[in-house]
Amino acid sequence: MPNRPHSGPERPTRNGPAVDADRATRCTEAVRDIAEDVVVVGDAFINRASDGAASASELLGLVVMAQGLVEEATAALVVRQRSQGEPLADLAPVLNLTEDRLRKKYDPRTVDRKLAARRRPMRTAYASPQPDDPPTVKNSLRRPRQRLACALTLMWKHSGISQRVLAEHMTIDPSYVSRMLSGERDVTLQHVKMIADACGGNPDLVKPLLDVATGVQDGGTDPVRTLRSYLRALRYAAGSPSDERILASVQNTVTKAELHQAFEGPGIPAWPVIHQLTTAFQSLPHITRPLWRKARTSVEAVGRTFPADAFG
Repeated sequence: MPNRPHSGPERPTRNGPAVDADRATRCTEAVRDIAEDVVVVGDAFINRASDGAASASELLGLVVMAQGLVEEATAALVVRQRSQGEPLADLAPVLNLTEDRLRKKYDPRTVDRKLAARRRPMRTAYASPQPDDPPTVKNSLRRPRQRLACALTLMWKHSGISQRVLAEHMTIDPSYVSRMLSGERDVTLQHVKMIADACGGNPDLVKPLLDVATGVQDGGTDPVRTLRSYLRALRYAAGSPSDERILASVQNTVTKAELHQAFEGPGIPAWPVIHQLTTAFQSLPHITRPLWRKARTSVEAVGRTFPADAFG
């Protein structure tokens, strides 16, 4: 009888790609960040390309940056596809690559490291107006520094003390206090604490406005709380309007239940609700959106971790 090669024990058939929900979530978050970054770089490219004084090297630098963002987004989407247990065959024709090439080119662990280490382009690096931020006198009052000044001015006025008394408490010149309350001078956390102490106010209520105005990244672990604290601070700076007044100002495009959800929960309302409230509080939606997105992602992650009936 002819000898037959020994094939060894049969291996179980693999049904599909391995599922990694956490990695898929990280990739989704990265894609959202990259999408925002594409807008920033694209906006800068439009503005610089319209400027006859812009050099070719400067414009090419923006093109290269855009190409890098496209590659990062591609890597994140390919890895998310694998991590969700979905076939790479769906993506191969779009990228004109074979499935095997996609697996080799976009190794999940390598992509993880690159996404974790990526540096985001800052809006402030490019002097370009935002869709929600046209260069008008009215919108200059909506900027973070002015919202902070409004909150501090309200705190001072409610106290009933004079600016001279406040200046003496802070051991600075009254004219300096006046410029801080008008938004003409920078304000520090120490200034906020001293004003709150002299006026009997709560510095924690104003601090979210200071953080945004000074570009301080929130170091907390609760994005939902961060968003709500910021909304409360904006509401305070707008004069603490009642629920009825807020709903009237947005022409009842937001329900009372959605308004309550924005400030108290449970969960986080959809972006159009937060957009309307941000505008009603005399602030800029593009500043609130990243806070909302992180909070919404956090809520979605909790929903995937726990069964629905765990919340009653």
